Amino acid sequence: MSIRIDSKLTNSTFLLTGFPGLEEEYPWLSIPFSCIYVTILSGNCLVLHVIRTEPSLHEPMFYLLAMLALTDLCMGLSTVHTVLGILWGLSQEISLDACIAQTFFVHGLSGMESGVLLAMAFDRFTAICNPLRYASILTNTRIINLGVAILGRSFLLIIAPIVRLKFFIYCRPHILSHSFCLHQDLLRLACSDIRFNSFYTLALVMCILFLDSVFILISYILILYSVLTIASRDERFKSLQTCVSHICAVLVFYIPIIGLTLVHRFGKHLSPVVHVLMGNIYILFPPLMNPIIYSVKTQQIRSRIRRWLTKKP
Repeated sequence: MSIRIDSKLTNSTFLLTGFPGLEEEYPWLSIPFSCIYVTILSGNCLVLHVIRTEPSLHEPMFYLLAMLALTDLCMGLSTVHTVLGILWGLSQEISLDACIAQTFFVHGLSGMESGVLLAMAFDRFTAICNPLRYASILTNTRIINLGVAILGRSFLLIIAPIVRLKFFIYCRPHILSHSFCLHQDLLRLACSDIRFNSFYTLALVMCILFLDSVFILISYILILYSVLTIASRDERFKSLQTCVSHICAVLVFYIPIIGLTLVHRFGKHLSPVVHVLMGNIYILFPPLMNPIIYSVKTQQIRSRIRRWLTKKP
């Protein structure tokens, strides 16, 4: 199987390249990717089910975890059909409207995941540095308001550049360099004035991803300072232990972003398949790992899943 430009492609139809050079391996590649998607869907649904059905988990930390699981679930659903469609040989074509919709959800959900991770850092900061005021600071109403604010920030701010994609003229070959649609991929094919989209999205990345990471780092500096003032070694360890899951989730989210950025910036000489694989890692790794991390590292989630799987009350 090889990539070719179909004469039927129009200004509103694009071709997803998939994994260049590995076309003959698609049947084999579809197996691990199918397993990854099944794990993403089942793992995040299991976390949501456990939190919903266990009254003892109806508290701020687990409400935020439910938001994270829902974000990861939506990320998997927004990309699964195009990636597996390519690997299963169903279709490599995607319409402009579908591509714009996928771009909206992929970038919006990335911003939402960053926002939820920041909110979870604030939750850990409050629990460790202000334990006596935790219940009064993180009330259910404030958690709901925080969730709405994260949702609004993530999706409302990207509407302007995403809508503009609909009105661009795409005069270059309609071949996208990934197995799903990304904003920068569509810009690369446009012959219209893309300066607004380029500068706006750069500013948006700096204001959301960069600032969120800085605030998360500051929160953990303050947490560490507070923990070091605790006299008991066991109490210090116990306090830090509550942060392990969140730290792992932060690393799982930001390390692929850094890796993808470095590959795009300094990896021009690398094979196109490396760029595609890094893009898939950026999209799939956090939704795959977060349910595993929280199921293993969070005692309440772990014990409830064990009881549920063994059918014990």
